Amino acid sequence: MATVHIPSLIQDLTGGVETVDVPAGTLRQVIDRLESRFPGIRDRLCSEGRIRPNIAVWIDGEINRQGMMRDVGEASQIHFLPAISGG
Repeated sequence: MATVHIPSLIQDLTGGVETVDVPAGTLRQVIDRLESRFPGIRDRLCSEGRIRPNIAVWIDGEINRQGMMRDVGEASQIHFLPAISGG
């Protein structure tokens, strides 16, 4: 199972749970599984079927640039982080 690290800003939806193991698949499937366990989490992570622009998804040590169809492996580590921009 893939391990999802829940950011502190949305742990109010998880009852304080910091990590969740979910079956692998695509990032969309992972988020759907999180939503079924923690209603409302999809709306905090996604908008119009995409990851919100203020959130970066870190999968297995790399920033996800493939979007919701990115494959997630059984041993993957997934982090949702506030996106940082600079100028």
